[in-house]
Amino acid sequence: MIYIYALSLLFVFSDCIRRNAGAKRTGTGLLVVVILLQLCHLVLRTWTEGHLPIFTAYDFLFLFSFSLVLTALVMGRFRNSEFAVLLLGIVGFAVAVLNRFWFQAGDTPLGSGWYMVHGLLVLHITLANLSFAALTVAAVFAVMYLFLHRRLKRKKWNDTVRRLPSLELMDKYSYHAMLIGTPLLAVSVIVAVLSIIAENKWALLLDLKVWATVAALGVYIFYLVFKRYRNRSGLNMAKWTLIAYAFIILNFVVNTWSAFHHWAWG
Repeated sequence: MIYIYALSLLFVFSDCIRRNAGAKRTGTGLLVVVILLQLCHLVLRTWTEGHLPIFTAYDFLFLFSFSLVLTALVMGRFRNSEFAVLLLGIVGFAVAVLNRFWFQAGDTPLGSGWYMVHGLLVLHITLANLSFAALTVAAVFAVMYLFLHRRLKRKKWNDTVRRLPSLELMDKYSYHAMLIGTPLLAVSVIVAVLSIIAENKWALLLDLKVWATVAALGVYIFYLVFKRYRNRSGLNMAKWTLIAYAFIILNFVVNTWSAFHHWAWG
């Protein structure tokens, strides 16, 4: 699957460098093959283990990669979306490669005392994964915004620039992706706190992961408030989007030292 994924990105990249309808169709077709293989892998693991595989770091990253491929395919239906599809594909591919060499698929059961809130944990992880995907889309459009802004400022107009959406449209896409991702992240945090309270594990409210997630959520809320009530330039907002996304990446790394997530990383 990794090799098919890489081949699909080569065709997408070829279309981005020089308009090529054949390469675009081939790349899209290969992405469809990738998502079908991922879906088959997910179904087989669910059948083998008797439940949806969701509680390990491997599973989280696998579902995240699956979400990005699906999003890339949906966005491919819109005009001037070639570079967004390429960037989302690159992120998804990097995650898939990381997952293959860093983690291993396996059924890691929940730790003692978490069975009572099994449903809450499933909801928490699902919402966190979806929010991560939405915020990645926002970061991708922020990168594209900065690239186009720099090219226009230097008056370097070429075919690549012509195939990008306008600055206003990219700012809009990034903002709406955050409008989706931020509430999902907020609800995910609330569900996690409810699961801790339900199990009377009050000490975990002081867990590094909990506070890191709250900090990341605060950064995104700060962005949305400034975007809504302050007349900030799109350039500043794009930079802030990438800063906020860096917090999300850091937040995932914190899982390694999290007592709340030890059942997923142990």
